[in-house]
Amino acid sequence: MYDRATGTLWHQLTGEPVVGPLAGSGIRLRFFAVELTTWAEWVGRHPDTTVLSNETGLYPADFYAPEGDPQAIYTDYFSSPDTMFPVWLRSEALAPKEMVLGLRAGGAAKAYQVAALNRARVVNDEVGGLAVVVIASAASEAARVYERGAVTFLSPQDGDGELPRVLFDTGGGRWEVTEEALISEAGEALARVPTHQSFWFGWFQFHPGTELFDLSEVGP
Repeated sequence: MYDRATGTLWHQLTGEPVVGPLAGSGIRLRFFAVELTTWAEWVGRHPDTTVLSNETGLYPADFYAPEGDPQAIYTDYFSSPDTMFPVWLRSEALAPKEMVLGLRAGGAAKAYQVAALNRARVVNDEVGGLAVVVIASAASEAARVYERGAVTFLSPQDGDGELPRVLFDTGGGRWEVTEEALISEAGEALARVPTHQSFWFGWFQFHPGTELFDLSEVGP
């Protein structure tokens, strides 16, 4: 990324300025929570969502083909194990373009294979001293992380497989899943934690010391 005010180049995975007037300044961008999901799953939770039109005036509307369409711009790239540029640091723990959810906390980094999260749905974990719960959809690549304090959450029992709307803890407490936090019936809020969703090769390149969530922890 670059900003037009100074012409500085910014690294999208770390939020640091790397080339230009602001490089070495110590500035670091603050990350916001984002989610990679399907339109159907998103609009089911947020029916009043507005959408950017593909009538941009720059290209024909059919230029913006969905990623699942064979005519989409990145279809060949996504289906190939090759990268379009050299990658110096590599890990064979996963395929280069395996999708992972990346989390940084307390100076530590951890990656969760999205395919494993699709099966686990709920993972109670600790990263860099921060107790977190990772929740995921079984129907899409949607996954989120929230602080959990001393609470331990149970896997959802719903049948639709989408991102849980409600979680229950081991004490029987009910928590609503919102965009900003998990909210208990008593009004306690456990904040959402910003994460990255990226290819494994990209995450590992800039977090070579990352932990990797063990797929065997999920079971068959």
